[in-house]
Amino acid sequence: MVNYYIKKFEVEQKRMKVGLKSLGYLFTILFGVTSVLQYNDPDSFIWILIYGTAAIISFLFSKGKLGMKVALILGIICLAGFVYLYPLNFQGFDLDDGDMKTVELGREAFGLLIIALVFFFYAFVLRKRL
Repeated sequence: MVNYYIKKFEVEQKRMKVGLKSLGYLFTILFGVTSVLQYNDPDSFIWILIYGTAAIISFLFSKGKLGMKVALILGIICLAGFVYLYPLNFQGFDLDDGDMKTVELGREAFGLLIIALVFFFYAFVLRKRL
């Protein structure tokens, strides 16, 4: 009876690992595509670098090569970037919602927030390794 529950637990652990690995690969692709789409941005270099780094970090997470501290520190940096870039008079994401500069800052800020949340998720998953 005990062996049954141990076996069941091991199967669930394996499924969880595959699911987390797949999620890491998904974010690798999403951040990679987002990085490529930044080429027409006026400040494209920095955003290609940011999203490219997020793609690499996601790939490392998928391969089991990412440390919890790295994910946590990068998440904190991205969260600080969100706070720094977030416009005081946020007007939305659509160009018809307001001033183009404010809309662009809002988009960039929320991009950093998404990256931060993904990195915090990685850190949360990796916390068990310590």
